[in-house]
Amino acid sequence: MIRPATPADVPEIVSMIRELAEYEKAAHEVRVTEEQLHDTLFRDHPAAFAHMAEQDGEVVGFTLWFLTYSTWRGVHGVYMEDLYVRPQHRGGGHGVALVRELARICAERGYERLEWAVLDWNEPSIAFYEKLGAVNQNEWFRYRLTDEPLRRLAG
Repeated sequence: MIRPATPADVPEIVSMIRELAEYEKAAHEVRVTEEQLHDTLFRDHPAAFAHMAEQDGEVVGFTLWFLTYSTWRGVHGVYMEDLYVRPQHRGGGHGVALVRELARICAERGYERLEWAVLDWNEPSIAFYEKLGAVNQNEWFRYRLTDEPLRRLAG
């Protein structure tokens, strides 16, 4: 079962964010608090959205996403920031169901893109996404400013 996240899901989402970061060898980068995530997802104009995957009443995975905008297409899209299914529940269709829900939202709302990033070493995830029909946008490089370089540029 896939459903929108509720405020009661915030501790579970934070826990899974930490699990995902550990898997991606970046646990030291996680700073999000339950309060921050609650505000992000449940304020009057949410900055992001989340959906939960459940099996027999147990949360087994989630996706967190936000809206993007394409100047070329002139419409919104969805950026899937996180997709995570707990290891013991992988292979049960939960990941596909979560991505399918985002695709359904895109189709229903007229959004023309569903995008995300995957680490180049994460072959199981790459195979999963390619099986869905996703295409690697390898002609684009992603860049990021954080921490001191961001502060320095800001002046």
